[in-house]
Amino acid sequence: MMRQNLGRSTRSIYLSLACLSLALHLLLAFFCLSVLQTACVLPTSSSSSSIPKADTLHRQPVFHASSSSAASSSHKLPTSDKHHKLNSNTWHHVGKGSLGEAAEQEKTLIGAGKVIQKVKGHSKLEALFRHPLYNLPRPEPQKDDWLLRVKTREDVKETESEEEEGDDSISSDSQWQSASEEQGYDKVSWTRDVKTHPPWLRFHLGISRWELYNRKDPNLVQLTHSLATQRILGAVQKTGGTQLKLLISFPNYGQALLKPMKQPRDAETNENLFYFSDFERHNAEIAAFHLDRLLGFNRIPPVVGRLINVTTEIREVTTDHRLSSTFFTSPVGNMCFYGLCEYYCSTEHPVCGQPHALEVSLAAMLPDLSLAPRRSWRSPWRRAYSRTKLAQWEKDPTYCDTVKQTPPYNQGTRLVDLIDMAVLDFLMSNMDRHHYETFEKFGNETFLLHLDNGRAFGRHSRDEPSILAPLQQCCRIRRSTLLRLRLLSLPSFRLSDVMRESLAQDPLAGVAPLLSEPHLSALDRRLASVLQVVQACQDQHSDVIYDDLDEYDQQPD
Repeated sequence: MMRQNLGRSTRSIYLSLACLSLALHLLLAFFCLSVLQTACVLPTSSSSSSIPKADTLHRQPVFHASSSSAASSSHKLPTSDKHHKLNSNTWHHVGKGSLGEAAEQEKTLIGAGKVIQKVKGHSKLEALFRHPLYNLPRPEPQKDDWLLRVKTREDVKETESEEEEGDDSISSDSQWQSASEEQGYDKVSWTRDVKTHPPWLRFHLGISRWELYNRKDPNLVQLTHSLATQRILGAVQKTGGTQLKLLISFPNYGQALLKPMKQPRDAETNENLFYFSDFERHNAEIAAFHLDRLLGFNRIPPVVGRLINVTTEIREVTTDHRLSSTFFTSPVGNMCFYGLCEYYCSTEHPVCGQPHALEVSLAAMLPDLSLAPRRSWRSPWRRAYSRTKLAQWEKDPTYCDTVKQTPPYNQGTRLVDLIDMAVLDFLMSNMDRHHYETFEKFGNETFLLHLDNGRAFGRHSRDEPSILAPLQQCCRIRRSTLLRLRLLSLPSFRLSDVMRESLAQDPLAGVAPLLSEPHLSALDRRLASVLQVVQACQDQHSDVIYDDLDEYDQQPD
Protein backbone atom coordinates (compact mmCIF):
# COMPACT_ATOMS: atom_id res chain seq x y z
CA MET A 1 0.00 0.00 0.00
CA MET A 2 2.79 2.28 0.90
CA ARG A 3 4.57 1.50 -2.40
CA GLN A 4 1.39 2.27 -4.34
CA ASN A 5 1.03 5.69 -2.71
CA LEU A 6 4.69 6.45 -3.35
CA GLY A 7 4.26 5.53 -7.02
CA ARG A 8 1.28 7.80 -7.37
CA SER A 9 3.11 10.75 -5.81
CA THR A 10 6.11 10.14 -8.05
CA ARG A 11 3.92 10.12 -11.14
CA SER A 12 2.30 13.37 -9.98
CA ILE A 13 5.73 14.96 -9.60
CA TYR A 14 6.83 13.78 -13.04
CA LEU A 15 3.58 15.05 -14.57
CA SER A 16 4.03 18.44 -12.90
CA LEU A 17 7.62 18.69 -14.12
CA ALA A 18 6.51 17.75 -17.64
CA CYS A 19 3.82 20.47 -17.62
CA LEU A 20 6.30 23.03 -16.28
CA SER A 21 8.84 22.08 -18.94
CA LEU A 22 6.18 22.37 -21.66
CA ALA A 23 5.13 25.81 -20.39
CA LEU A 24 8.74 27.03 -20.36
CA HIS A 25 9.26 25.78 -23.92
CA LEU A 26 6.10 27.56 -25.07
CA LEU A 27 7.21 30.82 -23.42
CA LEU A 28 10.64 30.47 -25.03
CA ALA A 29 9.03 29.82 -28.43
CA PHE A 30 6.80 32.92 -28.14
CA PHE A 31 9.79 35.02 -27.08
CA CYS A 32 11.91 33.85 -30.04
CA LEU A 33 9.02 34.46 -32.42
CA SER A 34 8.60 38.04 -31.20
CA VAL A 35 12.34 38.68 -31.53
CA LEU A 36 12.35 37.36 -35.09
CA GLN A 37 9.35 39.53 -36.04
CA THR A 38 11.04 42.59 -34.61
CA ALA A 39 14.24 41.84 -36.49
CA CYS A 40 12.33 41.58 -39.75
CA VAL A 41 10.78 45.05 -39.45
CA LEU A 42 12.48 47.52 -41.76
CA PRO A 43 14.27 50.30 -39.87
CA THR A 44 12.45 53.61 -40.12
CA SER A 45 13.99 56.99 -40.77
CA SER A 46 15.45 58.73 -37.77
CA SER A 47 13.01 61.54 -38.26
CA SER A 48 9.92 59.37 -38.44
CA SER A 49 9.01 59.97 -34.84
CA SER A 50 8.57 63.67 -35.34
CA ILE A 51 7.76 63.88 -39.04
CA PRO A 52 4.49 62.72 -40.62
CA LYS A 53 4.40 59.93 -43.19
CA ALA A 54 4.38 60.54 -46.91
CA ASP A 55 0.64 59.93 -47.16
CA THR A 56 0.00 63.09 -45.13
CA LEU A 57 2.28 65.37 -47.12
CA HIS A 58 -0.64 67.12 -48.81
CA ARG A 59 -2.26 67.90 -45.48
CA GLN A 60 0.59 69.54 -43.63
CA PRO A 61 4.12 70.72 -44.42
CA VAL A 62 6.94 68.34 -43.61
CA PHE A 63 10.64 69.10 -43.46
CA HIS A 64 12.85 66.06 -42.92
CA ALA A 65 15.64 66.14 -40.36
CA SER A 66 19.03 65.56 -41.91
CA SER A 67 20.47 63.31 -39.22
CA SER A 68 19.39 61.08 -36.39
CA SER A 69 20.63 63.58 -33.84
CA ALA A 70 18.17 66.39 -34.41
CA ALA A 71 18.46 69.39 -32.15
CA SER A 72 16.49 68.88 -28.96
CA SER A 73 15.90 72.58 -28.50
CA SER A 74 15.62 75.52 -30.86
CA HIS A 75 17.89 77.49 -28.57
CA LYS A 76 20.86 75.12 -28.98
CA LEU A 77 22.75 74.19 -32.08
CA PRO A 78 23.63 70.48 -32.44
CA THR A 79 27.00 69.53 -31.08
CA SER A 80 29.55 68.03 -33.43
CA ASP A 81 30.06 64.27 -33.11
CA LYS A 82 32.91 62.18 -34.52
CA HIS A 83 31.29 62.13 -37.95
CA HIS A 84 31.18 65.90 -38.04
CA LYS A 85 34.76 66.13 -36.85
CA LEU A 86 35.84 63.99 -39.77
CA ASN A 87 33.92 66.27 -42.10
CA SER A 88 35.61 69.26 -40.56
CA ASN A 89 39.04 67.79 -41.23
CA THR A 90 38.12 67.01 -44.83
CA TRP A 91 36.79 70.54 -45.22
CA HIS A 92 39.97 71.99 -43.75
CA HIS A 93 42.18 70.13 -46.20
CA VAL A 94 40.05 71.28 -49.13
CA GLY A 95 40.85 74.87 -48.32
CA LYS A 96 44.50 74.45 -47.38
CA GLY A 97 45.95 72.21 -50.08
CA SER A 98 47.18 73.06 -53.53
CA LEU A 99 44.73 73.58 -56.41
CA GLY A 100 45.20 69.97 -57.57
CA GLU A 101 44.79 68.57 -54.07
CA ALA A 102 41.79 70.82 -53.46
CA ALA A 103 40.14 69.53 -56.63
CA GLU A 104 40.66 65.94 -55.51
CA GLN A 105 39.32 66.72 -52.04
CA GLU A 106 36.29 68.42 -53.59
CA LYS A 107 35.59 65.33 -55.71
CA THR A 108 35.89 63.15 -52.61
CA LEU A 109 33.63 65.40 -50.55
CA ILE A 110 30.98 65.73 -53.27
CA GLY A 111 31.12 62.04 -54.13
CA ALA A 112 30.48 60.97 -50.54
CA GLY A 113 26.76 61.44 -51.07
CA LYS A 114 26.59 58.72 -53.76
CA VAL A 115 27.60 56.09 -51.22
CA ILE A 116 25.01 57.37 -48.75
CA GLN A 117 22.23 57.16 -51.29
CA LYS A 118 23.11 53.66 -52.52
CA VAL A 119 23.59 52.17 -49.06
CA LYS A 120 20.80 53.87 -47.20
CA GLY A 121 18.26 53.81 -50.03
CA HIS A 122 16.69 57.15 -49.06
CA SER A 123 15.17 59.69 -51.39
CA LYS A 124 17.38 62.24 -53.10
CA LEU A 125 16.23 64.94 -50.70
CA GLU A 126 17.03 62.87 -47.61
CA ALA A 127 20.38 61.83 -49.08
CA LEU A 128 21.19 65.46 -49.85
CA PHE A 129 20.57 66.57 -46.27
CA ARG A 130 22.69 63.67 -45.00
CA HIS A 131 25.63 64.71 -47.15
CA PRO A 132 28.67 66.07 -45.30
CA LEU A 133 28.32 69.43 -47.08
CA TYR A 134 24.98 69.91 -45.29
CA ASN A 135 26.33 68.84 -41.92
CA LEU A 136 29.40 71.02 -41.50
CA PRO A 137 30.18 71.78 -37.85
CA ARG A 138 29.38 75.20 -36.50
CA PRO A 139 31.36 77.00 -33.78
CA GLU A 140 29.79 76.66 -30.37
CA PRO A 141 27.37 79.63 -30.10
CA GLN A 142 28.20 82.13 -27.41
CA LYS A 143 25.81 84.33 -25.46
CA ASP A 144 25.98 87.16 -28.00
CA ASP A 145 25.43 84.83 -30.97
CA TRP A 146 21.70 84.50 -30.21
CA LEU A 147 19.38 87.23 -31.44
CA LEU A 148 17.07 86.87 -28.44
CA ARG A 149 17.22 84.92 -25.22
CA VAL A 150 15.03 84.27 -22.22
CA LYS A 151 16.21 85.96 -19.05
CA THR A 152 17.81 83.61 -16.55
CA ARG A 153 17.07 83.74 -12.84
CA GLU A 154 20.40 85.47 -12.33
CA ASP A 155 19.38 88.18 -14.81
CA VAL A 156 16.11 88.65 -12.95
CA LYS A 157 17.88 88.93 -9.61
CA GLU A 158 20.26 91.55 -11.02
CA THR A 159 17.33 93.53 -12.38
CA GLU A 160 15.56 93.35 -9.04
CA SER A 161 18.59 94.60 -7.15
CA GLU A 162 19.24 97.42 -9.61
CA GLU A 163 15.68 98.64 -9.93
CA GLU A 164 14.61 97.73 -6.35
CA GLU A 165 11.15 96.84 -7.50
CA GLY A 166 10.42 94.58 -4.53
CA ASP A 167 7.27 92.52 -4.72
CA ASP A 168 6.24 93.87 -8.14
CA SER A 169 9.17 92.28 -9.94
CA ILE A 170 9.12 88.95 -11.76
CA SER A 171 10.51 86.42 -9.32
CA SER A 172 9.06 83.10 -10.38
CA ASP A 173 7.99 81.23 -13.46
CA SER A 174 4.40 81.16 -12.24
CA GLN A 175 4.12 84.91 -12.86
CA TRP A 176 5.06 84.65 -16.53
CA GLN A 177 1.46 84.56 -17.66
CA SER A 178 -0.43 86.42 -20.35
CA ALA A 179 -2.62 89.17 -18.95
CA SER A 180 -4.56 89.46 -22.20
CA GLU A 181 -8.29 88.81 -21.98
CA GLU A 182 -8.97 89.48 -25.63
CA GLN A 183 -11.57 87.14 -27.03
CA GLY A 184 -10.24 84.25 -29.04
CA TYR A 185 -6.64 84.12 -27.81
CA ASP A 186 -5.32 81.06 -26.02
CA LYS A 187 -4.79 81.23 -22.30
CA VAL A 188 -1.05 80.79 -21.97
CA SER A 189 1.44 80.44 -19.18
CA TRP A 190 4.96 80.58 -20.59
CA THR A 191 7.94 79.77 -18.39
CA ARG A 192 11.68 79.63 -19.00
CA ASP A 193 11.18 76.02 -20.12
CA VAL A 194 11.27 75.98 -23.93
CA LYS A 195 8.58 73.25 -23.94
CA THR A 196 6.01 75.83 -22.84
CA HIS A 197 6.77 78.18 -25.75
CA PRO A 198 4.63 78.19 -28.91
CA PRO A 199 6.46 77.31 -32.17
CA TRP A 200 6.74 80.92 -33.35
CA LEU A 201 8.50 81.93 -30.12
CA ARG A 202 10.90 78.99 -30.37
CA PHE A 203 11.65 80.12 -33.93
CA HIS A 204 12.50 83.61 -32.69
CA LEU A 205 14.69 82.25 -29.90
CA GLY A 206 16.49 79.98 -32.38
CA ILE A 207 17.73 82.81 -34.64
CA SER A 208 21.51 83.00 -34.44
CA ARG A 209 24.32 85.03 -35.93
CA TRP A 210 24.69 82.51 -38.78
CA GLU A 211 21.15 81.58 -39.84
CA LEU A 212 17.44 82.13 -39.26
CA TYR A 213 16.85 78.53 -38.27
CA ASN A 214 18.69 75.28 -37.82
CA ARG A 215 17.44 72.81 -40.42
CA LYS A 216 17.69 69.93 -37.91
CA ASP A 217 15.51 71.66 -35.35
CA PRO A 218 12.25 69.67 -34.91
CA ASN A 219 10.49 72.95 -34.15
CA LEU A 220 10.64 73.76 -37.88
CA VAL A 221 8.06 71.02 -38.51
CA GLN A 222 5.87 72.30 -35.68
CA LEU A 223 6.11 75.88 -36.92
CA THR A 224 5.14 75.12 -40.49
CA HIS A 225 2.34 72.82 -39.33
CA SER A 226 1.06 75.62 -37.09
CA LEU A 227 1.09 78.10 -39.99
CA ALA A 228 -0.88 75.67 -42.13
CA THR A 229 -3.51 74.65 -39.59
CA GLN A 230 -3.93 77.29 -36.84
CA ARG A 231 -7.27 79.07 -36.70
CA ILE A 232 -7.06 82.58 -38.15
CA LEU A 233 -8.11 85.06 -35.48
CA GLY A 234 -7.51 88.36 -37.27
CA ALA A 235 -6.42 89.85 -40.58
CA VAL A 236 -5.35 93.42 -41.32
CA GLN A 237 -3.56 94.93 -44.30
CA LYS A 238 0.16 95.40 -43.76
CA THR A 239 1.45 98.85 -44.53
CA GLY A 240 4.38 99.47 -46.85
CA GLY A 241 5.35 97.77 -50.08
CA THR A 242 3.78 98.14 -53.47
CA GLN A 243 1.31 95.25 -53.52
CA LEU A 244 -1.38 93.76 -51.30
CA LYS A 245 -0.35 91.69 -48.29
CA LEU A 246 -2.06 90.95 -45.00
CA LEU A 247 -0.90 90.45 -41.44
CA ILE A 248 -2.56 87.35 -39.98
CA SER A 249 -2.97 86.68 -36.24
CA PHE A 250 -3.36 83.27 -34.56
CA PRO A 251 -4.81 82.31 -31.15
CA ASN A 252 -1.35 81.42 -29.80
CA TYR A 253 -0.24 85.06 -30.37
CA GLY A 254 1.74 84.14 -33.47
CA GLN A 255 1.56 86.14 -36.68
CA ALA A 256 2.20 85.48 -40.36
CA LEU A 257 2.53 87.51 -43.54
CA LEU A 258 -0.08 86.51 -46.13
CA LYS A 259 0.33 86.95 -49.88
CA PRO A 260 -2.68 85.92 -51.98
CA MET A 261 -2.89 84.14 -55.31
CA LYS A 262 -3.54 86.79 -57.99
CA GLN A 263 -2.96 84.80 -61.16
CA PRO A 264 -2.78 81.15 -62.24
CA ARG A 265 0.35 79.61 -60.79
CA ASP A 266 1.52 78.35 -64.19
CA ALA A 267 1.09 81.74 -65.89
CA GLU A 268 4.37 83.07 -67.29
CA THR A 269 5.15 86.77 -67.07
CA ASN A 270 4.46 88.72 -70.25
CA GLU A 271 7.81 89.22 -71.97
CA ASN A 272 6.97 92.88 -72.66
CA LEU A 273 6.57 93.73 -68.96
CA PHE A 274 9.37 95.37 -66.99
CA TYR A 275 10.55 93.56 -63.85
CA PHE A 276 8.92 96.22 -61.65
CA SER A 277 5.53 95.89 -63.38
CA ASP A 278 4.86 92.26 -62.52
CA PHE A 279 2.47 90.68 -60.02
CA GLU A 280 3.84 89.07 -56.90
CA ARG A 281 3.18 85.33 -56.69
CA HIS A 282 2.21 83.36 -53.61
CA ASN A 283 3.88 80.20 -54.96
CA ALA A 284 7.11 82.13 -55.58
CA GLU A 285 7.36 82.91 -51.87
CA ILE A 286 6.90 79.23 -51.04
CA ALA A 287 9.35 78.00 -53.68
CA ALA A 288 11.96 80.60 -52.65
CA PHE A 289 11.95 79.25 -49.09
CA HIS A 290 12.49 75.70 -50.32
CA LEU A 291 15.26 76.71 -52.75
CA ASP A 292 17.05 78.76 -50.09
CA ARG A 293 16.96 75.70 -47.81
CA LEU A 294 18.25 73.38 -50.53
CA LEU A 295 21.20 75.71 -51.12
CA GLY A 296 22.05 75.47 -47.42
CA PHE A 297 21.50 79.19 -46.72
CA ASN A 298 18.57 79.08 -44.25
CA ARG A 299 18.04 82.82 -44.63
CA ILE A 300 14.36 82.98 -45.66
CA PRO A 301 11.71 82.73 -42.92
CA PRO A 302 9.65 79.50 -43.15
CA VAL A 303 6.79 79.78 -45.64
CA VAL A 304 3.87 77.42 -46.28
CA GLY A 305 0.92 77.39 -48.64
CA ARG A 306 -2.63 77.29 -47.36
CA LEU A 307 -6.17 77.21 -48.74
CA ILE A 308 -8.31 79.74 -46.83
CA ASN A 309 -11.90 80.96 -46.92
CA VAL A 310 -11.98 84.60 -48.00
CA THR A 311 -15.29 85.23 -46.24
CA THR A 312 -14.87 83.52 -42.88
CA GLU A 313 -11.08 83.87 -42.47
CA ILE A 314 -10.56 87.41 -43.75
CA ARG A 315 -13.73 89.43 -44.20
CA GLU A 316 -15.47 88.31 -41.01
CA VAL A 317 -12.42 88.57 -38.75
CA THR A 318 -10.75 91.75 -40.00
CA THR A 319 -10.77 94.89 -37.86
CA ASP A 320 -9.27 96.91 -40.71
CA HIS A 321 -12.14 99.12 -41.90
CA ARG A 322 -10.25 100.25 -44.98
CA LEU A 323 -9.67 96.64 -46.00
CA SER A 324 -13.27 95.56 -45.29
CA SER A 325 -14.58 98.36 -47.50
CA THR A 326 -12.91 96.80 -50.55
CA PHE A 327 -14.81 93.48 -50.48
CA PHE A 328 -17.36 92.78 -53.19
CA THR A 329 -19.06 89.89 -54.96
CA SER A 330 -18.04 89.41 -58.59
CA PRO A 331 -20.62 88.94 -61.40
CA VAL A 332 -20.07 85.16 -61.23
CA GLY A 333 -20.55 85.02 -57.46
CA ASN A 334 -16.93 84.93 -56.25
CA MET A 335 -15.98 86.80 -53.08
CA CYS A 336 -13.30 89.39 -53.94
CA PHE A 337 -11.33 92.21 -52.34
CA TYR A 338 -8.49 94.46 -53.44
CA GLY A 339 -7.24 96.43 -50.43
CA LEU A 340 -5.32 99.69 -50.57
CA CYS A 341 -1.74 99.80 -51.86
CA GLU A 342 0.51 101.61 -54.33
CA TYR A 343 0.04 99.21 -57.26
CA TYR A 344 -2.56 96.67 -58.32
CA CYS A 345 -5.09 97.52 -55.60
CA SER A 346 -8.26 98.27 -57.54
CA THR A 347 -11.39 96.61 -58.85
CA GLU A 348 -9.41 95.89 -62.04
CA HIS A 349 -6.91 93.80 -60.04
CA PRO A 350 -8.98 92.01 -57.39
CA VAL A 351 -8.11 88.98 -55.28
CA CYS A 352 -10.96 86.50 -55.65
CA GLY A 353 -11.95 83.20 -54.10
CA GLN A 354 -13.47 80.26 -56.00
CA PRO A 355 -16.08 81.21 -54.84
CA HIS A 356 -14.66 81.55 -51.31
CA ALA A 357 -11.55 79.33 -51.40
CA LEU A 358 -8.27 81.18 -52.00
CA GLU A 359 -4.67 79.96 -52.21
CA VAL A 360 -2.23 82.00 -50.14
CA SER A 361 1.31 81.86 -48.81
CA LEU A 362 1.94 82.35 -45.10
CA ALA A 363 5.42 83.39 -43.94
CA ALA A 364 6.51 83.30 -40.32
CA MET A 365 7.04 86.80 -39.00
CA LEU A 366 10.41 87.90 -37.70
CA PRO A 367 10.70 89.30 -34.15
CA ASP A 368 9.18 92.72 -33.64
CA LEU A 369 11.50 95.60 -34.51
CA SER A 370 11.29 96.87 -30.93
CA LEU A 371 12.93 93.62 -29.77
CA ALA A 372 15.25 92.93 -32.71
CA PRO A 373 15.90 96.05 -34.84
CA ARG A 374 16.94 95.45 -38.43
CA ARG A 375 18.99 97.62 -40.74
CA SER A 376 18.06 98.06 -44.38
CA TRP A 377 20.90 98.25 -46.92
CA ARG A 378 20.64 99.46 -50.48
CA SER A 379 22.10 96.84 -52.78
CA PRO A 380 25.16 98.05 -54.76
CA TRP A 381 23.72 96.17 -57.74
CA ARG A 382 20.29 97.75 -57.41
CA ARG A 383 18.54 98.34 -60.73
CA ALA A 384 17.58 101.81 -61.91
CA TYR A 385 13.84 101.02 -61.86
CA SER A 386 13.54 103.12 -64.98
CA ARG A 387 12.35 102.33 -68.49
CA THR A 388 15.19 104.33 -70.04
CA LYS A 389 18.13 104.63 -67.60
CA LEU A 390 20.77 102.10 -66.62
CA ALA A 391 22.39 101.72 -63.24
CA GLN A 392 26.13 102.37 -62.84
CA TRP A 393 27.00 98.67 -62.55
CA GLU A 394 25.29 98.03 -65.88
CA LYS A 395 27.62 100.50 -67.62
CA ASP A 396 30.91 99.86 -65.81
CA PRO A 397 32.37 96.30 -65.98
CA THR A 398 34.96 97.23 -63.28
CA TYR A 399 32.23 98.39 -60.91
CA CYS A 400 33.12 95.74 -58.31
CA ASP A 401 36.55 97.32 -57.72
CA THR A 402 34.72 100.32 -56.28
CA VAL A 403 32.41 98.16 -54.19
CA LYS A 404 35.35 96.23 -52.70
CA GLN A 405 36.77 99.47 -51.34
CA THR A 406 33.47 100.58 -49.82
CA PRO A 407 32.38 99.59 -46.28
CA PRO A 408 31.01 97.11 -45.34
CA TYR A 409 32.12 95.23 -48.48
CA ASN A 410 35.82 95.90 -47.87
CA GLN A 411 36.03 93.41 -45.01
CA GLY A 412 34.24 90.46 -43.44
CA THR A 413 31.85 88.26 -45.40
CA ARG A 414 29.43 90.87 -46.71
CA LEU A 415 30.60 90.62 -50.33
CA VAL A 416 30.29 86.83 -50.56
CA ASP A 417 26.98 87.06 -48.68
CA LEU A 418 25.73 89.34 -51.45
CA ILE A 419 27.01 86.93 -54.11
CA ASP A 420 25.16 84.07 -52.37
CA MET A 421 22.00 86.15 -52.69
CA ALA A 422 22.73 86.87 -56.36
CA VAL A 423 23.06 83.13 -57.06
CA LEU A 424 19.72 82.49 -55.35
CA ASP A 425 18.05 85.30 -57.30
CA PHE A 426 19.45 84.11 -60.63
CA LEU A 427 18.24 80.55 -60.07
CA MET A 428 14.69 81.77 -59.45
CA SER A 429 14.92 84.73 -61.88
CA ASN A 430 14.25 87.45 -59.30
CA MET A 431 15.25 90.88 -60.64
CA ASP A 432 13.59 92.82 -57.82
CA ARG A 433 16.36 92.82 -55.20
CA HIS A 434 16.83 96.52 -54.50
CA HIS A 435 17.46 96.30 -50.73
CA TYR A 436 18.38 93.68 -48.15
CA GLU A 437 18.31 93.62 -44.35
CA THR A 438 20.44 92.45 -41.43
CA PHE A 439 19.89 92.29 -37.69
CA GLU A 440 21.49 95.29 -36.02
CA LYS A 441 22.64 93.29 -33.00
CA PHE A 442 25.17 91.33 -35.03
CA GLY A 443 26.69 94.30 -36.86
CA ASN A 444 28.45 93.32 -40.09
CA GLU A 445 29.35 89.81 -38.92
CA THR A 446 26.13 88.07 -39.85
CA PHE A 447 24.02 86.75 -42.72
CA LEU A 448 21.72 88.69 -45.04
CA LEU A 449 17.96 88.23 -44.81
CA HIS A 450 16.54 87.01 -48.13
CA LEU A 451 13.11 88.63 -47.81
CA ASP A 452 10.34 89.51 -50.28
CA ASN A 453 10.67 87.00 -53.13
CA GLY A 454 7.20 87.39 -54.67
CA ARG A 455 8.49 88.42 -58.10
CA ALA A 456 10.57 85.29 -58.55
CA PHE A 457 9.72 82.38 -60.86
CA GLY A 458 7.95 84.62 -63.35
CA ARG A 459 9.60 83.31 -66.54
CA HIS A 460 10.97 79.87 -67.22
CA SER A 461 11.67 80.31 -70.92
CA ARG A 462 14.22 83.11 -70.48
CA ASP A 463 17.19 83.59 -68.15
CA GLU A 464 18.42 86.98 -66.97
CA PRO A 465 22.25 86.90 -66.85
CA SER A 466 22.48 90.43 -65.43
CA ILE A 467 21.33 89.06 -62.05
CA LEU A 468 24.74 87.36 -61.80
CA ALA A 469 26.60 90.66 -62.18
CA PRO A 470 28.03 90.55 -58.62
CA LEU A 471 29.57 87.12 -59.32
CA GLN A 472 30.75 88.01 -62.84
CA GLN A 473 32.32 91.33 -61.87
CA CYS A 474 33.81 90.34 -58.49
CA CYS A 475 34.75 86.74 -59.27
CA ARG A 476 34.35 85.65 -55.66
CA ILE A 477 32.26 82.83 -54.22
CA ARG A 478 32.13 80.86 -51.00
CA ARG A 479 33.72 77.44 -51.20
CA SER A 480 30.76 75.87 -49.36
CA THR A 481 28.34 77.49 -51.80
CA LEU A 482 30.33 76.34 -54.82
CA LEU A 483 30.60 72.76 -53.54
CA ARG A 484 26.87 72.59 -52.91
CA LEU A 485 26.15 73.95 -56.39
CA ARG A 486 28.40 71.29 -57.91
CA LEU A 487 26.70 68.65 -55.80
CA LEU A 488 23.26 69.78 -56.99
CA SER A 489 24.42 69.51 -60.60
CA LEU A 490 25.08 65.77 -60.25
CA PRO A 491 22.39 63.34 -61.48
CA SER A 492 22.13 61.75 -58.02
CA PHE A 493 21.31 65.13 -56.44
CA ARG A 494 19.82 67.02 -59.41
CA LEU A 495 18.45 70.38 -58.25
CA SER A 496 15.16 69.99 -60.09
CA ASP A 497 14.59 66.58 -58.50
CA VAL A 498 15.23 67.62 -54.90
CA MET A 499 13.24 70.83 -55.46
CA ARG A 500 10.29 68.84 -56.77
CA GLU A 501 10.48 66.51 -53.79
CA SER A 502 10.80 69.34 -51.30
CA LEU A 503 7.84 71.28 -52.75
CA ALA A 504 5.71 68.13 -52.65
CA GLN A 505 5.80 68.44 -48.84
CA ASP A 506 3.80 71.70 -48.89
CA PRO A 507 0.03 71.48 -48.26
CA LEU A 508 -0.82 73.25 -51.53
CA ALA A 509 1.06 70.60 -53.50
CA GLY A 510 -2.04 68.45 -53.01
CA VAL A 511 -3.99 70.96 -55.12
CA ALA A 512 -1.44 71.27 -57.93
CA PRO A 513 2.38 71.36 -58.26
CA LEU A 514 3.74 74.62 -56.89
CA LEU A 515 6.22 74.91 -59.77
CA SER A 516 5.59 73.64 -63.29
CA GLU A 517 8.05 71.27 -64.94
CA PRO A 518 9.43 74.05 -67.22
CA HIS A 519 10.32 76.06 -64.08
CA LEU A 520 12.03 73.03 -62.54
CA SER A 521 13.99 72.39 -65.74
CA ALA A 522 15.02 76.05 -65.75
CA LEU A 523 16.66 75.54 -62.35
CA ASP A 524 19.03 72.94 -63.81
CA ARG A 525 19.80 75.13 -66.81
CA ARG A 526 20.53 78.17 -64.65
CA LEU A 527 22.65 76.15 -62.25
CA ALA A 528 24.84 75.09 -65.17
CA SER A 529 25.16 78.79 -66.14
CA VAL A 530 26.33 79.71 -62.62
CA LEU A 531 29.01 77.02 -62.71
CA GLN A 532 30.13 78.23 -66.15
CA VAL A 533 30.56 81.77 -64.79
CA VAL A 534 32.61 80.43 -61.87
CA GLN A 535 34.77 78.41 -64.26
CA ALA A 536 35.36 81.49 -66.42
CA CYS A 537 36.43 83.40 -63.32
CA GLN A 538 38.80 80.60 -62.29
CA ASP A 539 40.37 80.67 -65.75
CA GLN A 540 41.16 84.36 -65.28
CA HIS A 541 41.86 84.67 -61.54
CA SER A 542 43.63 82.62 -58.90
CA ASP A 543 41.69 83.82 -55.84
CA VAL A 544 38.10 83.17 -56.86
CA ILE A 545 37.13 80.82 -54.01
CA TYR A 546 36.61 82.24 -50.54
CA ASP A 547 37.40 79.62 -47.91
CA ASP A 548 34.69 79.96 -45.27
CA LEU A 549 35.95 77.43 -42.73
CA ASP A 550 36.51 80.28 -40.26
CA GLU A 551 34.58 82.82 -42.29
CA TYR A 552 34.06 85.42 -39.59
CA ASP A 553 37.78 85.70 -38.99
CA GLN A 554 38.73 86.16 -42.65
CA GLN A 555 38.42 89.01 -45.07
CA PRO A 556 37.87 88.78 -48.83
CA ASP A 557 40.31 91.06 -50.63
